[in-house]
Amino acid sequence: MPIFEFRCLECGNIFEKLFIKTGEEVIIECPKCKSPSFERVISRTNYVMGSGKGGSKPKVTTKSCSSGNDCMTLEIPGPDE
Repeated sequence: MPIFEFRCLECGNIFEKLFIKTGEEVIIECPKCKSPSFERVISRTNYVMGSGKGGSKPKVTTKSCSSGNDCMTLEIPGPDE
């Protein structure tokens, strides 16, 4: 049962929607202003299991990707091959 996050294009409110069944038809609207205009946003993670070799920690890089918007990259260290 995935939970998706959306941002209202009218008021900027970020809200979640739980989808119970695959292919389920639902009406999504902002719970704050009732607008049907929204965009899906990528949920942030706040949990990382363990650390990489030598105690490496995850690295977050933020950059501007368009006017007024920031993009983030999360680099999670893994095992050396």
